[in-house]
Amino acid sequence: MKLTTLCYIEKDGCYLMLHRTKKKCDVNHGKWIGVGGKFEPDEMPEECLLREVKEETGLTLRSYRLRGILTFIADGWESEYIHLYTASDFEGKLTPCNEGALKWIPKDRLETLPLWEGDKIFLRLLRENADFFSLKLRYEGDALVESRLIGG
Repeated sequence: MKLTTLCYIEKDGCYLMLHRTKKKCDVNHGKWIGVGGKFEPDEMPEECLLREVKEETGLTLRSYRLRGILTFIADGWESEYIHLYTASDFEGKLTPCNEGALKWIPKDRLETLPLWEGDKIFLRLLRENADFFSLKLRYEGDALVESRLIGG
């Protein structure tokens, strides 16, 4: 099971979204997601979060909030435990990302983008300021075939 972080950085009613188009062999290819990535050996989730946000965006988070744990299961890919964060306090200048295009997208327009179907579930929970939750998402291809929510 792969350990990863995923962060939705907020500013002026928008989330900073990454359109994943540049990496080969990417489970997220063509999708819009938050920023984050895989843990390095011996990293805490928070260390991974801060490093990945800096690497992908050039931004330094000054504060952040752990919102939930996602269990992501997709045919043909290693399963992931994703530590889901939001952040709105950051500094620095946005830099280009080697994994795709970064863009501030209004929260009310997110569902018009190519997203994983399960992302719509947790984005709704974030919008509703839900309590900490655990969400299991199982896919066959791009089709969401199972979702299970605990908490929230």
